[in-house]
Amino acid sequence: MGPILLAFALAVLAWLLVVGDLVRRHRPAWHWYLVGYPVTAWRVLFTWRRVALLNDLSVSKLPARTLVGHLIVKGDPVRPVAPRASFPRATRMGLSVTVRLHAGQTPMTYMKAADALTHAWRVHAVRVTSPERGLVLLTAMASDPLQRPGLATAPTELLSALIGALESGGAWVMNLRLVPHWLITGATRSGKSTLLARLITQLAAQPVALVGIDCKGGMELGLFTARLSALATCRREAVAVLSALVVDMQDRMSACRTAGVRSIWELPDKLRPIPVVVIVDEIAELYLSDGTRESKAEAEQCSTLLLRLGQLGAALGLHLVVAGQRVGSDLGPGVTALRAQLGGRICHRVNDPGTAEMTLGDLNKDAVSVAQSITAEERGVAVCTGPDGGWGRARSHLTPTEEAVSTARKYSGMTPELPAINRALVALEGDDK
Repeated sequence: MGPILLAFALAVLAWLLVVGDLVRRHRPAWHWYLVGYPVTAWRVLFTWRRVALLNDLSVSKLPARTLVGHLIVKGDPVRPVAPRASFPRATRMGLSVTVRLHAGQTPMTYMKAADALTHAWRVHAVRVTSPERGLVLLTAMASDPLQRPGLATAPTELLSALIGALESGGAWVMNLRLVPHWLITGATRSGKSTLLARLITQLAAQPVALVGIDCKGGMELGLFTARLSALATCRREAVAVLSALVVDMQDRMSACRTAGVRSIWELPDKLRPIPVVVIVDEIAELYLSDGTRESKAEAEQCSTLLLRLGQLGAALGLHLVVAGQRVGSDLGPGVTALRAQLGGRICHRVNDPGTAEMTLGDLNKDAVSVAQSITAEERGVAVCTGPDGGWGRARSHLTPTEEAVSTARKYSGMTPELPAINRALVALEGDDK
């Protein structure tokens, strides 16, 4: 009976391993709750005191200085006490621990210890946030939630686009009513163009006007001409388009002033002008100059017009989405001034730290280092800001070019006419002839 029982036990064990592997691959959430969470929670409880001690999270209640006779003896504090931590609470693909800070501690100390916690708990990453004074929340993720993010769901709203999924598992939404202007940076093949295609695809079905400025000859945005009310393919055309938009902005100001309101959204539906979203691809092409007087004048005009739209356009239904591979102060002071108006920030993988600093540095230094850690294999992954002022990693939904072009053609009948811009472009063509 002994060999038979042993063979039976081995067969059961092999069957459990096979079933466990199938559950892990096809039902990762079930596998996490049944196997992953208990094991990881045990590691958290078992290693907490040692990790806290080795990373200077523990604090001794005894003084570091002791009076012996007439001498003050200094030394390392004894009997260090680890911070009080809650029992690990399971989340969908991770767990969270709430820690009460010792007097004098700040969340920055725990941010520096995040890597140590990641290795000790054997998880993908540990994020540190402070939900309220005196507390930090340690959120551990068992695996990279952006590896296969899928597509989250979100209610459809005007000027709101469902871009992809957040690292927390929620929907990544660009809401231009909440954050009217956005800056998007990313190197070649980082996912920036895919994100713009996704944005246009989401806005195509909405009653909004889309205006494209693509100084690469229209290579990127030219694919969506069917749904664009106007497309500028060089800097001269960009000046004409932006100038017409500034004139339209002044007309909208007059309409709001006449009606006694402070934004177009307070106007009656019949009087409200259509919202306009200006998508600029490769912002550096608008600011670079070859040194000639004409080139410098065009660059200065673009800088001034974009800045005016950024400063005054939000309440008037004029929104900017500015994208570029590299954005730095070397492009001129106008770029820095424009960046201050672009409250929404998205940073993909970049080739130079200056662009990451320019995109996220004035909001959060930790976000800069996380953006610089994005690898070339993580196409579509980006660090983005949220409407609450926080930041997080996210991944845009992969929208094939064919699907985006097909969507633009499908809703081409909804493309509004912008007569002022069309007249400006026609006049420019006449001058060239």
